[in-house]
Amino acid sequence: MTVADGSDLWLRRFHPAPDAPARLVCFPHAGGSASFYFPVSAALQNDSEVAILQYPGRQDRRNEPHVDDIGELADRIAPLTEPLFDRPVVFFGHSMGAIVAFEVARRLQGRGHTPAMLFVSGRRAPSTHRVENVHQRDDDGLMADVKALSGTDTQVLGDEEILRMVLPAIRSDYRAIETYGPEDGTVDSPVTALIGDDDPKSTVEEADAWRAHTTAAFRLQVFGGGHFFISSRAAEVTQVLREGLRGAVAVG
Repeated sequence: MTVADGSDLWLRRFHPAPDAPARLVCFPHAGGSASFYFPVSAALQNDSEVAILQYPGRQDRRNEPHVDDIGELADRIAPLTEPLFDRPVVFFGHSMGAIVAFEVARRLQGRGHTPAMLFVSGRRAPSTHRVENVHQRDDDGLMADVKALSGTDTQVLGDEEILRMVLPAIRSDYRAIETYGPEDGTVDSPVTALIGDDDPKSTVEEADAWRAHTTAAFRLQVFGGGHFFISSRAAEVTQVLREGLRGAVAVG
């Protein structure tokens, strides 16, 4: 779906499947880009059409202004996803992406669109709070946090030219998520929270607190691993998403 409203710039489809029974919308983590979800798109192309957000300020959008406020980002994304709701839609967001997905879902239900399911991964609930100021650190301090999470290829982190390109986007995203909340809002979608049992960004208990943010069913799934368990346990996570998509289609 390429339209004049700009959704083709924000939503990437690596494996177009316009006749698929459902749609999966993926929201990247802080500093992440659409390409991170290419393996997910490839694995689920027979189950859904996968649309992946590409935030401003990275890859082919690197010359665009960054958005360092979660509310503004959600405000810009929500209307672009409305045309996707001609069939069941499932949201999946990891880390910062979980919060963006949650806020987009809140805005959409006010417009009469409710995702069939919301998967929130690697992120504590909106109502929990930690004092975080990584975005205020110098470049070395910021990169140390990113490296500790093992979310970016160390070869890329070692390339100074690439670092200069991605560091502004990483800092902007960190600022957005670290200045967000706490928030006590809810969505009407069923919520499944996925968390690694050794995630420094969220305890299992903080992830379980997502149950207070849905008026529907809640499920917590704990995986072995750290913040990026979605990479180390990719096959298991993908199967959880596949089951969710099939369930969304069955419900209609």
